[in-house]
Amino acid sequence: MKIEFYRHNIGKAEKEKLLSALDSIFLTTGELTYEFEKNLASYLGIASTIGLMSCTAALHLALLALNIGPGDEVITTPLTFIATANTILHAGAKPVFVDVEPTTGNLDVNLAEKAITDKTKAILPVHLYGHMCDMKALRQIADKYELKIIEDAAHSLESVRDGYRPGQLGDAACFSFYATKSITCGEGGAIGIRDKNLDELLRKLSLHGMSRSAADRYHGRYQHWDMELLGWKYNLSNVQAALLIPQLARVEEYLSRREEICQRYEKAFMDLPGVSYPKVLPNTKSARHLFTIWVDPKVRDEKMFELQSAGINVAVNYRAIHLLKFYKEEYSFLPGSFPVAERIGSSTITLPLYSKLTDEEVNYIIETVRKIFKK
Repeated sequence: MKIEFYRHNIGKAEKEKLLSALDSIFLTTGELTYEFEKNLASYLGIASTIGLMSCTAALHLALLALNIGPGDEVITTPLTFIATANTILHAGAKPVFVDVEPTTGNLDVNLAEKAITDKTKAILPVHLYGHMCDMKALRQIADKYELKIIEDAAHSLESVRDGYRPGQLGDAACFSFYATKSITCGEGGAIGIRDKNLDELLRKLSLHGMSRSAADRYHGRYQHWDMELLGWKYNLSNVQAALLIPQLARVEEYLSRREEICQRYEKAFMDLPGVSYPKVLPNTKSARHLFTIWVDPKVRDEKMFELQSAGINVAVNYRAIHLLKFYKEEYSFLPGSFPVAERIGSSTITLPLYSKLTDEEVNYIIETVRKIFKK
């Protein structure tokens, strides 16, 4: 049997919506983009969302809109995709890493508070694997020290913790619609905000700093535009939004199937020697974006290759950022700097997890993992 690492949910409804977009005059940012943004804000229960080309773009613009720049420090986690830390550098600020919780892999809130200096301007937590960080505690810390919170919610569109969704406690939450996400348009992202006053600024930053979008300029009588600030080309198009709108309407249905698969994985691996996995804490609804197992680092690669040889495509999410070449050379990080993140990063194997996995495929994955680790 051959099992892909991921398969998307684009089907008939998405294709019909896409064809309607392609048959229209306006392919770039327009009515379909605005429809998706409205639907997403409603789903999240926040003031506004702005569709963008990627979560990376969202993180970058969120930092800029919240006045994070040269000389500032942003506290974040080393156990994430490189975009999290890279965007802090793109904004001209410095990422300050702190270690993670051993049970979830998320930013350790207590360590985050200890890392605050007079240069700290923001905290950038990552809701790893779809499990939200302790946002209530982070909000209290941020308010105490007058800091901003920018949530990397690339994994956690459907997450809830202590009754809060991404974007409801942070100053901005950044989402991904990359190819492997629960809803996808190939490449895409969004910023969610509580403060509606940031909406206009973020839209200008996402479109060169122009005072009017193309949709504004070309509907009705032509309206002249101005460039009011230095911006970027990060806007989401109608074509991408057309793919996202039908998927968003079924997002809870997709999650229900992933939850079912995760519970089967957890039950099957809970007594398997040498295998553990992240825990879902009480009062938390995980988005179940990824299911990772944590194994002995000495045999991780060997076991990973055995799974691949058995036809199961796997990945590593993620190696600790501070030990990657650029960050080691730029900041002189050494092994042992953040031991929990390093241990997780060197022991992780990510198994297939998506709603289109069949029961037969799930059974095969479970049987193969158990067979390999019982040797």
